[in-house]
Amino acid sequence: MFCYQCQETAMGKGCTVKGVCGKTGDVANLQDLLIYLMKGISKLTVRLREKGGEMPEVNVFIMEGLFMTITNVNFDKQRFVNKIEEAFRIREKVKDRLVEVGETEWPNDCNCLSWKASTLEEMEEKAKQVGILSTPDEDVRSLRELLTYGIKGLAAYAVHAAELGFEDVEIYAFMQEGLVAAKDDSLSVDELTGWVLKCGSHGVKVMALLDKANTSTYGHPQVTGVKIGVRNHPAILISGHDLRDLQELLEQTEGTGVDVYTHGEMLPAHYYPGLKRFSHLAGNYGNAWWQQTEEFETFNGPILFTTNCLVPPRSNATYSDRVYTTGSTGFAGFPHIGNRINNEPKDFSRIIEHAKRCKAPVAIETGEITGGFAHNQVFAVADKVVDAVKSGAIRKFFVMAGCDGRMKNRAYYTEFAEKLPKDTVILTAGCAKYRYNKLPLGDIGGIPRVLDAGQCNDSYSLVVIALKLKELFQLNDINDLPIAYNIGWYEQKAVIVLLALLSLGVKNIHLGTTLPAFLSPNVVKLLVENFGIAGIDTVDEDLKLFLA
Repeated sequence: MFCYQCQETAMGKGCTVKGVCGKTGDVANLQDLLIYLMKGISKLTVRLREKGGEMPEVNVFIMEGLFMTITNVNFDKQRFVNKIEEAFRIREKVKDRLVEVGETEWPNDCNCLSWKASTLEEMEEKAKQVGILSTPDEDVRSLRELLTYGIKGLAAYAVHAAELGFEDVEIYAFMQEGLVAAKDDSLSVDELTGWVLKCGSHGVKVMALLDKANTSTYGHPQVTGVKIGVRNHPAILISGHDLRDLQELLEQTEGTGVDVYTHGEMLPAHYYPGLKRFSHLAGNYGNAWWQQTEEFETFNGPILFTTNCLVPPRSNATYSDRVYTTGSTGFAGFPHIGNRINNEPKDFSRIIEHAKRCKAPVAIETGEITGGFAHNQVFAVADKVVDAVKSGAIRKFFVMAGCDGRMKNRAYYTEFAEKLPKDTVILTAGCAKYRYNKLPLGDIGGIPRVLDAGQCNDSYSLVVIALKLKELFQLNDINDLPIAYNIGWYEQKAVIVLLALLSLGVKNIHLGTTLPAFLSPNVVKLLVENFGIAGIDTVDEDLKLFLA
């Protein structure tokens, strides 16, 4: 195997035996093979779309297939075998449709348009030939992977929007066009760079679409104090990002005596009026995704993974028989709750009955944390914020969105937050906030010094807030705002957030804790020269730079 799509990749270069995430080599290779086949299918759908044809089934297949390959989503080898077999069937359907619209021949300059396997052995052999390193030129490979990872991030956000009935064919079309570009040997480095920036602009679109889906369905987030203690009832812990899964679980547990707690990136669900109305949505249990191997031990009840951030349990884990997956997630041996049929709710009865047999969770902390500062809430106090900046009460905003991770050097972000002057405000979204959202950082004239907009999906709110401040201060350039960007990244959804910011012209973003291994030295140089991208140093040195 060879994989370097996440921040924790081995030695900062690439995982070659087993993923740091826990992904085995055979699963990693099958993921590469699935991407390869989806590039071929996309080449056909691009041609079909030129002929005026559209296949919603294929759009969903590509979107979900991309999501399955994101870090910490799916570790189940059989699920990937099934998806590859489905790719063969989908590809033939697209070819048949091309014939129907009058296409007598289609591109056949790539083996991904015709190759097919009848056995697992054939799949595994082919997978070894089509991975990341099959692109020999380091810079071309770097840009191809940057584009591919951005598209994976697009797919993740598009999946959540689609679950709520919000779709944009233009986004689906770009995913497929981008996959074709990532396979096109005729494209130069400059042309690939253009595709990467185009991906970023579609990142803004998909985040806006998801924001519309979430707020139309559940209302605009409200500033909310979320309990982090426990009640004395049996309970289910839900992790991931899928709000519809949470909604249906809450509806099906109502009146059963079973509480529901959120974990990790599901914390911001408490901010939505349409979800916080459930009295048995008891609170948030634990911290960021990487701490689950300890925290799940004490929860006692079953755990439901709706999307990524699943960590394979240790061999001696006591909670392995309490974990369920649904949607794109998967792990061999974990019961999987199937997809919706005809848009009917999923059936969570099995996990609910399991919860009833379990003890109540053991408290690991007490108190509450406050969030819900999405763009609608910040706009409500925009005048107050502007006055605070003009008076000097707020010197600077720091965007510290993104991901958390298990590496010890992530303590940098806690120390950075602690050492920030008291006249600065942190704007955050994503699980990066767990490094500082429980610190007693206080407020500035009633404005909390940590403004949590929500999930990594909700980074869109931070973009909208920045654009609104630019308007209120009557500035021509977003980079003239008193905002610094010190972002932690881990996986591909953070990549699309970064590309979205670049597409909006944001410069001088600092990215940590390390720069992506998939960026070649020349691509790093390109990003530095054109966008001012930089890594991080020590907290003290970075504070000197940011506050100069």
